Amino acid sequence: MESLARGGTRWKRFAVVMVPSVAATAAIGVALSQGALAASFSVSGQQFKVTADKLDGQGFVQYGAVDTNKSGQKPVAVVGMNSAKITNLCQSVVVPVPVFGDVSMKLTAGKAGGPRVEAKKLYIDADELKTNATFNNIDIGVSVDKTTKGPGPHQGDKYLKDSFAQQAESVAFTDVKQRAWATTAGTFKLSGLNMAVKKGKSECY
Repeated sequence: MESLARGGTRWKRFAVVMVPSVAATAAIGVALSQGALAASFSVSGQQFKVTADKLDGQGFVQYGAVDTNKSGQKPVAVVGMNSAKITNLCQSVVVPVPVFGDVSMKLTAGKAGGPRVEAKKLYIDADELKTNATFNNIDIGVSVDKTTKGPGPHQGDKYLKDSFAQQAESVAFTDVKQRAWATTAGTFKLSGLNMAVKKGKSECY
């Protein structure tokens, strides 16, 4: 297949350069170091979209925090889980490239009928979430610093001490649609991972 030139940019060469960089900054969005979220690292300034048919989580906590990027601070709702299993995960990001135009990267994994995506110590910074949710043994209005059922806030997170939080022993989300700024996990096992990079907009929803 021949390379296509657009404004002096060769598509093959562009893709080789962009795939690792986009994957590092958004993509799965997983930092496999110690997994500290929010204030512990500077987010890229680009949101990414996530969908899933089903997510089953053990040890759930949710609280408000602030992420920081070059444009300033962004209020987010942080969801943390001790462990999670996900069916039909899709994550997408659109990167606007000067002259060339939009470039989309989409990742899918954990297709129905096969092994599910598995994550441990999973944290997600999001500003939009649409789903059907079932909580088991939920506490609403607990202090974020006194949560015990989930992983609790990470060291370095920007949040108001003793502010509002909720927790549950387990959660079940179906038909998940989410817009996020960052995701971290202690481990993230992606069965059947597939990645596609293409010109234009190609998002999960």
